[in-house]
Amino acid sequence: MKVKVDIDMTAEEARTLMGLPDVKPMQARLMEQFEKKVAQNFSYIDPDTIAKAVMPMGTQGLEKFNELMWSMARNAMGQGKEGSGSTGAGAKKEPK
Repeated sequence: MKVKVDIDMTAEEARTLMGLPDVKPMQARLMEQFEKKVAQNFSYIDPDTIAKAVMPMGTQGLEKFNELMWSMARNAMGQGKEGSGSTGAGAKKEPK
């Protein structure tokens, strides 16, 4: 014998039914404390330090990456223009 019961209830109603505690007030207090700590320490945050942590090479790294992307794009466009005259790897030469 199989019995199937569908119960339509919200998460809050399910917590109450199972006897679980309501943690919303605790979460609200923790978030308030977190926001206060962040606001207090925000004056100590140095944008240069954050930028160096995220991008160790600074703008030079971005410039090198940009050069790499343009180089790859130029190579791809150059190979596409030459077509069958390309002698790169995988290119087939036609017999004369």
